[in-house]
Amino acid sequence: MKNSSRFIKFIGGQDLLFGLILLVLAGIAIFIFNQVQFIFDPLIIVLSTVVPPVILAFIAYYLLNPIVNLLERVHISRIWGILIIILGISGLITGLVLLIAPAVESQVKDLAEKFPSYLEQMANGFQSWIQSSFLAPYYDQGYSWLTNHLSDITSKIGDYLGGAIKGIQGIASALTSIVVAIITFPFILFFLLKDGNQFKQYCLKLLPPKYRKDADQILNNMDVQVGSYIQGQIIVALCIGTLLFIGYLIIGLDYAITLAIIAAVTSVVPYLGPIIAITPAIIIALVASPIMLLKLGIVWAAVQFLEGNFISPNIMGRTLSIHPLTIIIVLLAAGNLFGIVGVILGIPGYAIIKVITVYIFGKFKARYNRFYGEEYGYYEKK
Repeated sequence: MKNSSRFIKFIGGQDLLFGLILLVLAGIAIFIFNQVQFIFDPLIIVLSTVVPPVILAFIAYYLLNPIVNLLERVHISRIWGILIIILGISGLITGLVLLIAPAVESQVKDLAEKFPSYLEQMANGFQSWIQSSFLAPYYDQGYSWLTNHLSDITSKIGDYLGGAIKGIQGIASALTSIVVAIITFPFILFFLLKDGNQFKQYCLKLLPPKYRKDADQILNNMDVQVGSYIQGQIIVALCIGTLLFIGYLIIGLDYAITLAIIAAVTSVVPYLGPIIAITPAIIIALVASPIMLLKLGIVWAAVQFLEGNFISPNIMGRTLSIHPLTIIIVLLAAGNLFGIVGVILGIPGYAIIKVITVYIFGKFKARYNRFYGEEYGYYEKK
């Protein structure tokens, strides 16, 4: 009876009953929401408009807030520091765009025109190699299978036209959202940099005093983990893009700056990003010559060696430690649920969830030690 009573106290006592009632009420609310979801469509539209610039502003906040704090420590007022940084970065970005935009534009146009021919040349070379190897019989079987199954492809095109039109509409809507986000996020960033700490304190004051300390600790842990991850990933991406651009120039690979920008952008996605980035470079190098493909392999091996042994260990030192298998699972799940946005934000989202989970588990261990530790042994404290 004593153990039973202690277990009831361990799992919350009367608080457990209130918790179960809240869960039931939450389930009922979710069920009702699912039935009248159309009522909330305007709210969803508002959120889909507001969330992208807020996310961009938070990413920029984590990058720029340390610089603003540094300027504040050297007796430059916070507002002037924010204005100096925003104007300086705007000028730098404008200068870079004006400097490299013509080269990137011509390379992108040329690459878009020639890339289908690159694929065709690669496919022809692959076909010639297969037909002269022991895989020739299997190639013929595969070709006949494709011919049989894709013979009615023209009749299926009409079925996809409606979906294509919707897709074009979706792209137009996405472009509009991107433009709105780019225009509005600097204003959100300004007020985040100016009043970010006050906003956090204001939110904490909305909570009951009993929970403010726990909430403040969770928010601080999130700030450290997510902030260091975002800062580290962007700095690593810039380093990779710069190193690859230099390497591509040295070996004389075509479209060097475009391929380097693609690599820098995609490298923010762990593990999958480098695979996406190197694919067009491999195709272009393979069509150019086997020697160019070998040079490309040397450049990529050198950059990956520098990134894995020097850049990431020093820049990402404070970042949340995540097992590679966990990263792959998170990326696949987040990408399937939320698309490209999920792939980009999946790891920071996982970091936030992990911080909350670790904190809750720490509370669980402390509670277990309180009720059962003396009799059955204590959880170890890290």
